[in-house]
Amino acid sequence: MESRKIAVLCNYELLPERVGGMDCFFWQFDAKCKQNNIQVDWFFPNQSSHGDYAKLTIFENTATSIESFFLNHCTQNSSNYESIITHFIELCTPFFYKIKQRTTARIIVVDHNPRPINGYPFKKRLQKRLKGILFSKYIDLFVGVSNYTVNEILKDFGSSLKNKTIPIYNGVLINDIKVRTERNKFKPTFMVASHLRASKGIQDLVQAVMLLPDEIKNEIKIAIFGDGPYKEKLIELIKQKKLTDNFQFMGCQPNLKEIFCQYDYMLQPTHMECFSLSIIESLAANVPVITTNVGGNEEVITNTVNGFIIKAKDIDSLENVIKKVYLGDFKITQNTRTLIEKAFSLDRMVDNHFKII
Repeated sequence: MESRKIAVLCNYELLPERVGGMDCFFWQFDAKCKQNNIQVDWFFPNQSSHGDYAKLTIFENTATSIESFFLNHCTQNSSNYESIITHFIELCTPFFYKIKQRTTARIIVVDHNPRPINGYPFKKRLQKRLKGILFSKYIDLFVGVSNYTVNEILKDFGSSLKNKTIPIYNGVLINDIKVRTERNKFKPTFMVASHLRASKGIQDLVQAVMLLPDEIKNEIKIAIFGDGPYKEKLIELIKQKKLTDNFQFMGCQPNLKEIFCQYDYMLQPTHMECFSLSIIESLAANVPVITTNVGGNEEVITNTVNGFIIKAKDIDSLENVIKKVYLGDFKITQNTRTLIEKAFSLDRMVDNHFKII
């Protein structure tokens, strides 16, 4: 029997030092497709062989955008793709019109993009709505990684897309995540797992620690896992506030799934989010999360049940929650892994993505 063939376009750099939930998803989705006689051509910005990437058919683009590279590929090769799926690529652009001129493939776009707290400026909202009118007709299915994302797609590009827009939640490989068996109810330990950029709000965490009573500030330690363009500014802010003993930068760690369980709580004071894999992984490790009311966070965190929700940029509330948790006045007693096993497993994510092809 002749195999089916699909293409997946991902504007996602493959880095051995940063292996996360999306990497695991790509590997497992490719394996499931192979099991069902479906060949997947993957288009990434770079080539890599770490993990299971050696098993994938990867077309590496180093010179142009993924979109331009793929269009050239389609022009030069008779690919006969049945479906074309995009991840981390802008929605509703002329690219999708150009694809339809070269192929009869079904076009599926997955939206991972967070939105600003107060929405886009008026001019950008108009531009997005115009793009929706002009180019959404060339896209057969829109997938949001949370209900929040689905609503934002409709807000951006028009409610007429409702009948071809669905949510598929991100998931994690549950069995690979080590579980914390006991949680300190008094003087717990804290971690951050995040790309270091301004929109992740870690500067708010620094300000919140500055406001803590001296008896807590003299003891509390917060480990920050991750790297990014905002790291130097965070280091400078921490020095200015004389908090160098409170924060430890751990860098990018490829084995975070074994590290979450070493802490009692994860802190994620983010300003914008779509649906956070680090939150899911932390909960799967039985580590509650203190985070903000943005994106899809409230679709997985129930305040005081498996974590704490505060308003984004509310430094006073963040300080208060950290203080109460540290002193044992606020505590999470539930096993936070149970929800993840039921609703946010990687197997479920892969199955749901496979169903749409």
